Amino acid sequence: MNARAKKILLLLLAAALLAVSGRVQNSMDRDRVQLGLTIGEPLQNAPPLLAFTTVALGGFRGLISNMLWMRANGLQLDDKYFEAAQLADWITDLEPHFAQVWNFQAWNMAYNISVKFKDPPDRWRWVERGIELLRDDGLRYNPDELLIYRELAWFFQHKMGANLDDAHMYYKQEWLKEMSKVFGDKKPDLEELIHPQTLDQKARAKLLRDKYKMDPVFMKEVDAEFGPLEWRLPEASAIYWAAMGLEKAKQNPSRVNKDDTITLHRVVYQSMQTSFQRGRLISNPFDKRAEFGPNLDIIPKVSAAYEQAADEDKNYHDHILHAHRNFLRDAVYFLYENNRMKEANYWFKYLGQKYPDQMLIDGVANSLPRNLSLDQYAVARVQEDVGDMGMDRTKAVLEGMMTTSYRYMITDGEEEHGVGLQLLAQKIWNSYDAKIKQRHDPLAMPPLDEIAKDTRNRLLDPQHGLPFEMRARLRSRLGLGPETAPQPNPASDTNAPPVATEQTVGQ
Repeated sequence: MNARAKKILLLLLAAALLAVSGRVQNSMDRDRVQLGLTIGEPLQNAPPLLAFTTVALGGFRGLISNMLWMRANGLQLDDKYFEAAQLADWITDLEPHFAQVWNFQAWNMAYNISVKFKDPPDRWRWVERGIELLRDDGLRYNPDELLIYRELAWFFQHKMGANLDDAHMYYKQEWLKEMSKVFGDKKPDLEELIHPQTLDQKARAKLLRDKYKMDPVFMKEVDAEFGPLEWRLPEASAIYWAAMGLEKAKQNPSRVNKDDTITLHRVVYQSMQTSFQRGRLISNPFDKRAEFGPNLDIIPKVSAAYEQAADEDKNYHDHILHAHRNFLRDAVYFLYENNRMKEANYWFKYLGQKYPDQMLIDGVANSLPRNLSLDQYAVARVQEDVGDMGMDRTKAVLEGMMTTSYRYMITDGEEEHGVGLQLLAQKIWNSYDAKIKQRHDPLAMPPLDEIAKDTRNRLLDPQHGLPFEMRARLRSRLGLGPETAPQPNPASDTNAPPVATEQTVGQ
């Protein structure tokens, strides 16, 4: 065979080998994608510069990102968070499918950089930016990555929902403003966002989907399983994103790390517990600011979530049951305080059956009868909270409860809470009075009616009490006559009529 024929034969052989290798490579790429072994698939809907970078650099992206990652870690250790954030931003451009770098950059913004600022608005901008980074960008390129869902849910649960940051109330108020753009100043109605009819409803549904990346259909499913939730508060968003992560885990079971799903389950039941404690919005009639009260309607589902978590998480089984016991104690007390006696009795019996020897702390339980009644339990919980109940301390507690009860009486939707507080105050007074009579103590407590009247008079005092509008509402609620309008000072006007006597308040 001459040299020309050999060259032709070799070229044909090389072409055949290239064709075969191409077919094998395509098959290997498909297998790697299916098994989750590649992070090199083309980006979808990526900005042109990012798409070009990921293709042009090829395998060198990994080397460059490793160098930047080591440099960013060094800056982090030196507390140079702003510089680290810039490097992390470059790494996300080089390795957009690397979940850890999204979490690193978002955490750096929300936790490290935010606390460098003193003013809450400045802090909030960095916290919000961290959330947006995970939600809008991280999940955009990693829609099945449980680590990002876990981190995003944690930001809502811990950074925004908890009270460890000095500016946590500002974060909650700002998030409430954001969500009020979607739901309005009313209880969220998911159905109107799923099937919007008016232009306003369509605009709000679009805002929910486009800006906040939340699906109202899935929100309704989450609400049915874990709620009812107040979707204007951060706890609901924490549950939403954790539940979304669990849903992704169901769709890709072969790629799921069990520890990640356990963490997501913890976010759910811990956020449900927070929602129980303060997951209800109360309109404050005094300064029009939103306040947070317990979400008592969620109690059955929170209890079930704790018990399910204890069964699934064997490593923390006892710790979860301990938290469940504390939750049940609070649930009974909150229901009693809100005058929901039927439910309070049910959960009181359940608490006794589930944890018969751990209903109260030892210091209080030892002084109580063996067959504890619900009334005795409620009074004992107050004693547990305030410590030694001497006369001055007990009187202060009763005055505080009466003040709060009157305040709730003029707050829409809180009337039963006000009644419940007065009933509890009477039980505390009865318990203290019985102890005094047993000891023949001469320092008897004033009657509760007298304490209530003094409290009422302070609130209705035109000079130092509630604002006029609130005084009028309270007087109407108590069945008192209208307040006499203030009269001009005779000393400033010699022609002024005689001053009318102020009507007595607090009949």
